[in-house]
Amino acid sequence: MLDYLIVGSGLAGISFAEVALKNNKTILLIDDKSQHSSRVAGGLYNPVILKRFSEVWNSQEQLVLMNDFYNRVEDKLKQKFNYKMPILRKFFSIEEQNNWFAASDKINLAPFLSCKLITRKFNGIESPYDYGEVLHTGYVDTALLLEHYHKYLLENNLLLEESFDSSNIEFLDSGIQYKNIQARHIIFAEGFGMHKNPFFNYLPLDGTKGELFIIKAPDLNLDLIVNTSVFILPLGENLFKVGATYNWFDKTDAPTEEGKQELLEKIKEIITCDFEIVKHFGGVRPTVADRRPLLGTHEVHKSLHILNGLGTRGVMLGPAMAQALYDHIENHVPLDKEADIKRFHKRYLRTLTSDQPSGRKK
Repeated sequence: MLDYLIVGSGLAGISFAEVALKNNKTILLIDDKSQHSSRVAGGLYNPVILKRFSEVWNSQEQLVLMNDFYNRVEDKLKQKFNYKMPILRKFFSIEEQNNWFAASDKINLAPFLSCKLITRKFNGIESPYDYGEVLHTGYVDTALLLEHYHKYLLENNLLLEESFDSSNIEFLDSGIQYKNIQARHIIFAEGFGMHKNPFFNYLPLDGTKGELFIIKAPDLNLDLIVNTSVFILPLGENLFKVGATYNWFDKTDAPTEEGKQELLEKIKEIITCDFEIVKHFGGVRPTVADRRPLLGTHEVHKSLHILNGLGTRGVMLGPAMAQALYDHIENHVPLDKEADIKRFHKRYLRTLTSDQPSGRKK
């Protein structure tokens, strides 16, 4: 009998897999690669919400666990994924400068916002009001991370590349049986695919589509990340990742003309040099209205658990939320009430009069 059957191998799934493996647990992941958000993510990590100059929820703890996680995975796979890089917030007015300095005086934001104005000039960007620097930032190459981690899982017979069918779950006294697999626990880390999960589809997971570009701009001499209405992230060889849009209605991964035009307009607000679009791609982020992840155990079936709703901050949230869920399952550590799916208990009760599955007992 396995310790954990993990459904989904995006950032959430591999984060939990790594926590379990670190604790010498036996695992198996199942994924049909139908969800693309982790592979096409911007990959930035930033402890500050720059639109509102507020701290990201539990950001200091998340940064510690995130750095430990990526250091361990880089050592294991002999590949670099985590690139520490400053993020500069371009100012458009004296008022924005003043708001920045007021925010940098706050106790919770002082560790993350430099109080020094960055006056450096970059060819291709006009910046008459200069920049503010966010500290402890960077990006993770999520596509490369998932490529190498999946290769590792396959080489060790820890990944089945197939669709998961919840109707095949049978409940045992000691866990579950899924086809010919027995496990003490199932971790559902399906991203937006959770809507097809009959045990957890009552949860208010929304999908927020994001579209991004890879552009080529030979005259843009940028060697760090600039963030305004979109971010510009240098990839080397005159290539830059630019994003992202937010669409709350389109739930497909296909790039759109509307998204293209929105990105073009925002890029032209920032850079003055010529550029060409090399690639245009999109994905649906698993977001929740209250901007908190979905962690917890099913109200009836105690061997079923969920790790979802990482939204736009999966790079930072994934390792911390995986550790929290693992500690909850194995050591009965209470989950943070803001992340625990028990906050949607009333929604679950309403499903009891509908079609919430009771499961088969074997």
